[in-house]
Amino acid sequence: MEFVRYAEHAAVLVNASLADREDVEELLHNRDWLIPHIVDRDPSALRRIQRELRPVFEASARGDETDVVSRLNALLDRHPITPYIAGHDALSWHLHVSNRSSSVAELLIAEALMGLATLICDLDALRLGVCRASGCADVFVDTSPNHSRRYCSDRCSSRANVAAYRARRKAEALEAAERSA
Repeated sequence: MEFVRYAEHAAVLVNASLADREDVEELLHNRDWLIPHIVDRDPSALRRIQRELRPVFEASARGDETDVVSRLNALLDRHPITPYIAGHDALSWHLHVSNRSSSVAELLIAEALMGLATLICDLDALRLGVCRASGCADVFVDTSPNHSRRYCSDRCSSRANVAAYRARRKAEALEAAERSA
């Protein structure tokens, strides 16, 4: 199991629109083999976990490690995970989460929780964030070496930088106008 990838899947899950089955299919666009296993209750189960996972990201963004761990432990308690070892030889062994249930939602929830738990234990409980761009509330996983990520995407980062630049230029222009008046 690549814990960073599963943790990033958790962020994608929280950010996804999950109104109906088609939205769940879109979420699984690169995992086509799971689409036939979607059941009617999956969209509502995934919306529920979105509401439960968002506060984990928010607690991390505000620097509250204790709340991150507490919330994640509560979710792990409510959603037991069964990991198993997969691979083809001694060089490729890795962990996956079992998909013994009939629900795609349960698999996605287990992957998200296992990924976040492993990321927190291996890196830091403060490696999760909420985008700081105006008008964006998407969450993200910060894997930068110096823990410096502040935006969910390059697009939001660029928009925020352009807005800050324009605000500085406007302030400079107003200041120059006041000096010359």
